[in-house]
Amino acid sequence: MAFPPRRSGGFPPPGSKITTRINEQIRVPQVRLIDADGAQLGIKSTAEALSIARAKSLDLVEVAPKGVPPVCKLLLYSKFKYEQDKKEREARKHQKAGLLKEVRFSPVIGQHDLDVKIKHAEEFLKENDKVRFTVVFRGRQNQHKDLGFQLLKSVAERLNELAAIEQQPVTDKNRLSMTLAPRR
Repeated sequence: MAFPPRRSGGFPPPGSKITTRINEQIRVPQVRLIDADGAQLGIKSTAEALSIARAKSLDLVEVAPKGVPPVCKLLLYSKFKYEQDKKEREARKHQKAGLLKEVRFSPVIGQHDLDVKIKHAEEFLKENDKVRFTVVFRGRQNQHKDLGFQLLKSVAERLNELAAIEQQPVTDKNRLSMTLAPRR
């Protein structure tokens, strides 16, 4: 599929955050030139490289600015940018999204309910996720924060083999939170 010839003018649209220099933005005296199909054309002056790019209706794109001399390639800039964005989207797709899971309960939680919450936390820790345990106090329960501290201490002891305490219990208004991180 052949693309119609186009002129980019060498300047990115206003407001864009483009760090790749193209066409007239390249201000070094010499560049190492690579053809559109990957063949090396050698070291050329920037003016000569620009004239070759214009003759082929392509853009001169700086692909390795740190090289001595910088490496430039002849290609369609819009297609190059699209492929770069596509690679970034693919990379983001494979990143791990949830690194911190939260388990909430009340200070008057029953033993069986606590066992179920701890079992869920074990699964999170085995998947290498951090787990934040939050005890939520309501009404008069706020006067007995020591029960919440005891509860979080017992949870930390039960998960001692799988996790280490990353953040000691901290109070925030009507909540008491502690973060555990998986042991490596």
